Amino acid sequence: MSIAKALTIAGSDSGGGAGIQADLKTFMALDVYGTSVITAVTAQNTLGVQGVVELPPEFVAQQLDSVLSDIGAHAAKTGMLSSIPLVQTVSKKIQEYGVRQLVVDPVMVAKGGHALLREEARKVLAETLLPLALVVTPNLHEAGLLANMDVHDRPSMEEAARRIKALGPRYVVVKGGHLEDEACDLLYDGSGFRAYVSAKFETVCTHGAGCTFSAAITAALAKGQAVADAVSTAKTFVTRAMSAGVLIGQGHAPLHHRAGFLST
Repeated sequence: MSIAKALTIAGSDSGGGAGIQADLKTFMALDVYGTSVITAVTAQNTLGVQGVVELPPEFVAQQLDSVLSDIGAHAAKTGMLSSIPLVQTVSKKIQEYGVRQLVVDPVMVAKGGHALLREEARKVLAETLLPLALVVTPNLHEAGLLANMDVHDRPSMEEAARRIKALGPRYVVVKGGHLEDEACDLLYDGSGFRAYVSAKFETVCTHGAGCTFSAAITAALAKGQAVADAVSTAKTFVTRAMSAGVLIGQGHAPLHHRAGFLST
């Protein structure tokens, strides 16, 4: 039996709600075979990130060689790439193996406020990794940093998308989950915008939502969906998983990645 294959290149979350763990849960829920390359190990829970240990870039490269030389990937995504050497290493291997369906989640700050991308690495990420991306998925804060502007409403989301598109990715999705009035994500392809709007609801189950969204896009791309359809799949998946979130821990609780798939 053949199966679509997706690769996540990201950090490990010991609390299981975000990063590699969220990505692999998403891949499985969407019936995609998931592989992983770990860039960092975190001591993390629902309250925040207590510690980070980066893996050596040489070992990250070795993981990429192991996965891509044998198993391959119909689509891949990046998450936490905290340093310039990690960004450069991943960019080099993506080019070397010709990964065309790349989703870049420009993870910069954890839910609890811990910095996950060093300030000096932002420019390198914009210059070396974004031009390789099929899709980039910044939230409002990340879009503001990449576009060098304040992003807080639909007009500013559109302008930020235009500026980020100029950095080289083929598609930009600015995530508007933190907008006051609506949960609206905007997809920009260089010529027009498409809005994905869902009802906004109060929940503490938001840990790993961004990772899950980009992983769901990656899984849908791996299965052959067009970008606009893949974003729609991801929007539906995240909304359902968040609304059925798992109430564990004392802080930002995780999503329920199997919501709608299990009867109990």
